[in-house]
Amino acid sequence: MFPVILFIVLIFELIAVSYLDLKYRKIVNLWSLFNFVLYLFCLFLYPGLFSFSFQTFFYPLVFLGVGFILYALKVMGGGDSKFLFTFFLLVPETYHEQFFLKLIYSTIVIGLGLLLYNTFKNFDKLKSALTRMDLKAVKGLYGTKFAYAPIIAISWVVFGWEIRKILKF
Repeated sequence: MFPVILFIVLIFELIAVSYLDLKYRKIVNLWSLFNFVLYLFCLFLYPGLFSFSFQTFFYPLVFLGVGFILYALKVMGGGDSKFLFTFFLLVPETYHEQFFLKLIYSTIVIGLGLLLYNTFKNFDKLKSALTRMDLKAVKGLYGTKFAYAPIIAISWVVFGWEIRKILKF
């Protein structure tokens, strides 16, 4: 069972973080700290769902490692990867893969949507830049990063819809 109160708290958190990420293009470390403290509380409140084990930290650590690489490549912000690391600690380990798949699907769909949108919106500029072989101009048309918190929020809602029957009231 997934505690509905935790699910709802995380929805409100994701709404706030998404808004701030869209507005300022940054996720402050305070949210990651909040998630980690909430995880520590969950260890005591829901001992059957949360544990301090390698399995619990596997997905979060992968996100931290991949996030660091994406940060170094200027694809993802540092706050995004730290936030995702601590957010995944709040997903009970038995649901990690299920939520991860929703996150991947959402990232692909929204990422492709943004790619197509920017391609069609800037088609003439893109065509001109490609004709001149100006890769810097092409990169400038697409930008380097996008706000990732809204994608996490969308994934969380889709995940919640999928587990709606097992949310524990």
